[in-house]
Amino acid sequence: MAPSTTCVASQLRQLIYYNIDNNLLSNALFYAERLVAYDHRNAESQYLVSLCHFRLGDNASAYESSKSAGSRGVNLGCAYIFAQASLALERFKDGITALEKSKALWGGKNSFGKHTASSRQPLPDAAAILCLLGKLYHGYDNMHKAISCFEEALKLNPFMWDAFTNLCETGTKINVPNIFKMNPEMEAALRVGPQESSDSQSRDQSLPKTEHDRSRPGARPASVSDVADPFNNVPSRAYGGGLFGTLGISQKLNESNPSLTNLPAAGGGGIGPEAMETPTGPSASIDVSAVQNRRDPGMSSYAGEAPPAPVRKTRTIPGLGMDFSMDAPKMSRAVSTKRAQRQPEPIEESAATQALRSNNLAPPAGERKRTVSGQVVPRQTSEDPGAPQRRSVRLFNQIRPTSTKSSSNVPNIGPAPGRELKKARPPISKIMRPSSSTSTVGRQVSGNRKPVEDSMDVDQKETHSRSWIGTVTNIPSQKSSEPELSRQEEAVRFLLELFKKFGSGYFALSRFQCSEALQIYGSLPRTQQETPWVLAQMGRAFYEQAAYAEAEKYYKRIRHVAPTRFEDMEIYSTILWHLKRETDLAFLAHELIDATWQSPQAWCALGNSWSLARDHESALRCFKRATQLNPKFAYAFTLQGHEHVANEEYDKALVSYRAGMAADKRHYNAWYGVGRVYEKLGSYDKAINHFKTASNINPTNAVLICCIGTVLEKQKLPRPALAYFTKATELAPRSALTRFKKARTLMAINELQYALEELTILKNLAPDEAMVHFLLGQLYKKLKQRGDAVHHFTVALNLDPKASQQIKEAIELLEEDEEEETSMMG
Repeated sequence: MAPSTTCVASQLRQLIYYNIDNNLLSNALFYAERLVAYDHRNAESQYLVSLCHFRLGDNASAYESSKSAGSRGVNLGCAYIFAQASLALERFKDGITALEKSKALWGGKNSFGKHTASSRQPLPDAAAILCLLGKLYHGYDNMHKAISCFEEALKLNPFMWDAFTNLCETGTKINVPNIFKMNPEMEAALRVGPQESSDSQSRDQSLPKTEHDRSRPGARPASVSDVADPFNNVPSRAYGGGLFGTLGISQKLNESNPSLTNLPAAGGGGIGPEAMETPTGPSASIDVSAVQNRRDPGMSSYAGEAPPAPVRKTRTIPGLGMDFSMDAPKMSRAVSTKRAQRQPEPIEESAATQALRSNNLAPPAGERKRTVSGQVVPRQTSEDPGAPQRRSVRLFNQIRPTSTKSSSNVPNIGPAPGRELKKARPPISKIMRPSSSTSTVGRQVSGNRKPVEDSMDVDQKETHSRSWIGTVTNIPSQKSSEPELSRQEEAVRFLLELFKKFGSGYFALSRFQCSEALQIYGSLPRTQQETPWVLAQMGRAFYEQAAYAEAEKYYKRIRHVAPTRFEDMEIYSTILWHLKRETDLAFLAHELIDATWQSPQAWCALGNSWSLARDHESALRCFKRATQLNPKFAYAFTLQGHEHVANEEYDKALVSYRAGMAADKRHYNAWYGVGRVYEKLGSYDKAINHFKTASNINPTNAVLICCIGTVLEKQKLPRPALAYFTKATELAPRSALTRFKKARTLMAINELQYALEELTILKNLAPDEAMVHFLLGQLYKKLKQRGDAVHHFTVALNLDPKASQQIKEAIELLEEDEEEETSMMG
């Protein structure tokens, strides 16, 4: 008989998740295609094949595979993959539509604290989807919606770092301490016990039922655990180990004792194989004090491993040949609290077989021998012949003739008169890992969870079982969970404080408040400061302040700590370009190119190296290659524009700069480049507009403010220009260029004393700069201090012999003026 499609699909899904978890994506894709062939109508199949395509980097195939279910928003997994592929393919509207249509599936979901080493949530929650939706709106140029989505994502989960960085890059003003703080959702998640939260969330996030099961007559209501959690280590409940397991449970039962198939059903309804994960309590007439640490042999057989085999005495029910060395049938109480799990397809078998099969009555290993009468031959002793009897056997020997009470829920088994079963203890769930017979997770049906020890050595002291009376309580669990809860909450608060510093530093740097960013990053723990990301941020802050020597130290440290890191290496190459380190720059470029040819940062470094060597054509080729590798790499377009300006190709430079502006509207370097081109072309109004836009993006950059003043100076507006030069010197007091321009403007409006103060400071900043001494000579000439003027003209001549003609003319004019004054006085 051929297996059903549902069974095959279940095993294929197991294989797919196995390969995905082990990062064997090609294998996973192969099995996902087989799953689609078997179960093509199920949206889950489309989700898995599109997930494999997306993780393999095949965005177009992921888009097509998830389109049918994802674009309509009927399956959350398909909609999420479809939106991610749409973002990569820049089909922003398609992704937005898919996520908006599926809002009913993800709205209000929160998986915070539900991802651990042993549990996963296969589908995203609201915070993750809102972050993706914000990126889509950002690409669609709807900044208002994008900002709203990022804010909502951070309200739900302040650890959504991607949403925070994107929000910073939009230029939005943010109150960082209000983001990185404990919110009610997080507090509620922390109050839930780790086992309870992982259990309930795995049921919550399980994949949807197949169309076959939805339409099946008499099917149970859709339960949160109707589909197996792909990340749960519980064996397949419907197939007793499935593809890699042992014989089916019902098959073992029938082979070990054929008479069991004629037993009546246990009270409480037929609990089929779906009860394997959460079995109910035992219904045999055993003293509850003896059951606490009993091993369940049926569970061991389900896990595919044989339990230890001490000496056992075999007791049988008269007329049935039932082996009492196995557990008695368990009653089906509190069914409503169990994790409901479905059977892929109905299997015709007696109700008693279902009840026994659900209670793990399969023999531990292999098929048992029977006598001619059908009774099972007792077990032989194993390798330890002196081991004591199993406690359950001793108990059965003691209580066999004395049971008087019967449970109303459990019928008598077989025609044995005078023998009634005692009331069962409260059911305890045991979740067994596929390859382990000693590691379980216990759960009371009431919902309070606590670990239950399942392993029991035969020589263990019996005082534990004697002291255990009544039901299993959760008092020890509560006592131990309180300090654990406080520790977890303390850890979350610590991380929030740490990320508040990270966020404050990142936000300050995004607004180009470099000194504040450096102060915040400097307050981080030393171990965090030594990470490549923080080093790059601190180096970037010094770079934006034009402190290139300091910035170089941090990038050198990055090369030592993370030699394979390519991110931010284009900034390091620009720093070396400004420092005129031609050899170091060439070495860096060749290191990066040798490591990989596919890195746009490496091509930018090589382009800067050619630019420093004044080979602008080679530099242009490198920068164009960088933009081919990453069409959104705004800085590479800007570097192209700089090279075109060096070649006086202003039209091409404008094209490059505008491409950089299109890639990143807040890339102030591109706005600055367009302003420079218009300044060179004499379009001063356009130049000022672009310089002001760049200055609005980066209000702390003294060079941009100085450029505005320079254009105003060329428009014969010295006093407005002086205001910009003054502001620039306040922002960069050690900038020689801004002080030089300020002093020159002060001289132009005859503010000679103020000009002298600025030039005196400037002389100390740049004592070897010929232009400073030349300007000082002209100032002293206006002040009628001929000796000082001649002194500074002579120093300027010595520092810059190439400008000797201009300096000599200034000295001659000084002498002529002196002669004219002498003749007039005479």
